[in-house]
Amino acid sequence: MRNTAKILSLLLATLFVLAPLTGCHGQVERNVFEIPEEFDTSKEYEISFWAKNDTNLTQVEIYNNTIEEFQKLYPNIKVNLRLYTDYGRIYNDVITNIQTDTTPNVCITYPDHIATYMTGNNSVVPLGDLFDNEKYGLGGSEVKFDSPKKDEIIEKFLSECYLDGDYYALPYMRSTEACYVNRTYVEKLGFELPETLTWDFIWEVSEAATAKNDDGTYKVNGKKIMIPFIYKSTDNMMITYLKQKEAGYSSNKGDILLFNDTTKDFLSEIALHTKNGAFSTFKISGYPANFLNAGQCIFAIDSTGGATWMGSDAPLVDIAEENLEKFETEVMTVPQVDPENPVMMSQGPSVCIFNKEDPQEVLASWIFMQYLLTNDVQIAYSSTEGYVPVTAKAQESDEYKDYLSREGEDNDMYYHIKLKAAKLLLDNTENTFVTPVFNGSASLRDSAGHLIESVTKSTRRSETVDEAYIEKLFSETVALYRLDSINKSSAGKAYLGPLPAESVALISVLVAVWIVLIGATVIGKKRKK
Repeated sequence: MRNTAKILSLLLATLFVLAPLTGCHGQVERNVFEIPEEFDTSKEYEISFWAKNDTNLTQVEIYNNTIEEFQKLYPNIKVNLRLYTDYGRIYNDVITNIQTDTTPNVCITYPDHIATYMTGNNSVVPLGDLFDNEKYGLGGSEVKFDSPKKDEIIEKFLSECYLDGDYYALPYMRSTEACYVNRTYVEKLGFELPETLTWDFIWEVSEAATAKNDDGTYKVNGKKIMIPFIYKSTDNMMITYLKQKEAGYSSNKGDILLFNDTTKDFLSEIALHTKNGAFSTFKISGYPANFLNAGQCIFAIDSTGGATWMGSDAPLVDIAEENLEKFETEVMTVPQVDPENPVMMSQGPSVCIFNKEDPQEVLASWIFMQYLLTNDVQIAYSSTEGYVPVTAKAQESDEYKDYLSREGEDNDMYYHIKLKAAKLLLDNTENTFVTPVFNGSASLRDSAGHLIESVTKSTRRSETVDEAYIEKLFSETVALYRLDSINKSSAGKAYLGPLPAESVALISVLVAVWIVLIGATVIGKKRKK
């Protein structure tokens, strides 16, 4: 019995040594942030702010002015701006920095990305309690500027930031997708623009625009290049179409429903029109605005946040002036399955903050985060593109209403396409939707676009796109984006892969302990007998 006791002691010692190494596999370990009673203004804080701009110098200037004005109110908070030109780069850097506990304090990002950030130990700060804090919450008594109250944030936009039972972000700007149409060419082809675009109409016009002259030029523009229909974000294209068809994409629990018969039919249709030269994508052919402005495209679908690039008079044209084609531009909703019930994507950046050891530093970050929702910042930034403010306070202000009323006064601040794009979203806010967000939803979104890109690319290479091709593409996409490792648990959370070696060792020790205990019990009973 003494030998048994020694063995047990040894095994238990091993157990306690291994336990700290294993962690909690499959569970998210989050720091707890407790809101300080008072913000300590006697201390100096330095916070980092990671943001994106579309190579738009006006946006950069707005960020700099925002920081300057904020620091006048809070001279003890120094804000360091780091600019990116791509949300994907922000995402990758945050993921990398989570592992080294060097995340930014404040970050402009997307809810799909935040869902992944939340799996890190240095997690995103939940904001529900901060929203309601009497002193420093939204509209709080101790905040030194006119912070919007929670009910002054557009509910449709705020709901996008509700993840896993709490709010983990604030909306910053909102946009949707728009179809920028060369009305001149549509009418030249003998068509009349409907009040609402449909997929059938766009495909019909696009097919008609592929007709050529004997010399190989296109009849509609007399040029050697014409791609009638170009979609910039093919992930949005697939997701929006499935939503319009009330077909599967993903459930609220994160179940993957993308690979269905409706998806197959849509991919087959895309392949057909690609084969005829009627369709292409941004990744394959280039920026839709450049083709539109050169008279080489009729339907260019892009974000309303890119409106200042659209049209032959656009202030941010990217092509040489001699290549510009004069035409009448129309801003319309994306093509619909049912024009009586329009459905379109709600998109645009949100803002989150990360946990830090010092709760005062987190509170400083939260105060700056609120400042981004003040009227001055919201109206200034929204006027740079076809974005709309996320607060009713800003949208209903006299300043913003005056801005919208001056459509077409110039080709800069009041560029008519930009203002039409903003009005498009304002008129259709209730028709917008967002996709479910979970750890892995960013990969699912990428895979939706990958399906269209692959079919389009293969068709242009004269490959056969049939049932067998699509089935194979489905399997390859699941493997490429590791979609088979998402949501295997009944709770709908992301499956985190095989257990680490340390966890396997711990389980092995536990099994051994139970075997020894059972054996010792059996031997003890025999000896008593």
